[in-house]
Amino acid sequence: MNVFVGMELNEYMTVNTSTSVVVDKSSDGEFLRIELNISFPALSCEFASVDVNDVLGTNRVNITKTIRKFSIDRNLRPTGPEFHPGGIPKLLKHGDEGDEEYGEGSVSLTSANFERFTHQYPILVVNFFAPWCYWSNRLKPSWEKTSQIIRERYDPDLDGRILLAKVDCTVEVELCKRNHVQGYPSIRIFRKGSDVRDDHGHHDHESYYGDRDTDTLVATMESLVAPIPKESDKLSIENKNDNTTDNTKRPAPLTGGCRIEGFLRVKKVPGNLVISARSGAHSFDPSQINMSHIVTHLSFGKRVSSKMLSEVNRLSPYLGASIDRMKGREYITQHDDVNANVTIEHYLQVVKTELVSRRSGREHKLLEEYEYTAHSSLVQSFYVPVVKFHFELSPMQVLVTENQKSFSHFITNVCAIIGGVFTVAGILDSVLHNTMRLVKKVELGKNF
Repeated sequence: MNVFVGMELNEYMTVNTSTSVVVDKSSDGEFLRIELNISFPALSCEFASVDVNDVLGTNRVNITKTIRKFSIDRNLRPTGPEFHPGGIPKLLKHGDEGDEEYGEGSVSLTSANFERFTHQYPILVVNFFAPWCYWSNRLKPSWEKTSQIIRERYDPDLDGRILLAKVDCTVEVELCKRNHVQGYPSIRIFRKGSDVRDDHGHHDHESYYGDRDTDTLVATMESLVAPIPKESDKLSIENKNDNTTDNTKRPAPLTGGCRIEGFLRVKKVPGNLVISARSGAHSFDPSQINMSHIVTHLSFGKRVSSKMLSEVNRLSPYLGASIDRMKGREYITQHDDVNANVTIEHYLQVVKTELVSRRSGREHKLLEEYEYTAHSSLVQSFYVPVVKFHFELSPMQVLVTENQKSFSHFITNVCAIIGGVFTVAGILDSVLHNTMRLVKKVELGKNF
């Protein structure tokens, strides 16, 4: 009797769950939260853009309000504080075609003489361009005219405070890679002096994002030269041109990788999360864009705390296994002539799961989370490669209900156990007693 009562008590204390599939009746509104933390070893934060679109026509480009970016090296280690690239350049003002009459005013740099020029001039402004690029060709007339004007005002031999130069990235491929140039044209401002990094001896530099007409470029170059003493050939910390209020110049990335983290709010309809190199005033060489990435975290809905997740796993062990299905996965493509122009696409099927408790006759929602399955593929195209997450929410949801036996059911079973044990014990006792009497009668009969 004690054994049976103990087994019934254990059954009463154990929480049972039942699983069913029902139509999704979400109470969390029409929007869904996407949490992400993805590292791109070969995509610069300068042009990294997070975009969202869906079947209802929503198209949000370069989301920055809830997204943070950090420059990283090849080993995925951050190289500094949060990177602030500012807004993606929109249509910029360019010079007139008549500026071409000024000819070649800037100095052509190569891998052989680049370091010498960066150490020679306090200010070296370099236009990294590609001859096939539309925006590079739009910039060329005003750039050469600006170079001529600056050369006349600040003679490199007599004054020596500033020099305008250019680098053809289709010829000097390694030089452009070394300076993490991924979009054309990229105008970089190199400063000689106190901003030289001790670890590698390279110059920290800025990227210019302002208008590209001659007047604006000349005014910008004038502002760079202004704080530098004419006789000086080395910048001191006091005379360094900070220009923190000038939105046209921002620090250029020190490394070619980027970690993107944060969250997005999307509508609960099929859509796409796209991460790519994007700019309204730059061109990209698709064969030089490598979208390899490592997913540290990607989940839908509110992030579940570890404490809550452990509690859920106790009640229903199979739950939570697919909350972050892509965690730790690496999608690396070897960047060569065969594997160029590779777009990586992920297809995510998202299903909502609710865990409901029914204790003391009252229904209480313990957890509401989203799980998903993921399938990935590599696609080659002629366009600039991207990483695309296709997500689709199921119209059905999984409902896991926690059921606890009532106390009345427990008492009834205990009474049944007590009564049953007494009854069975009585039957066995009666059978045993009658059997023993019969045996004794048989033995007495034999004796007489």
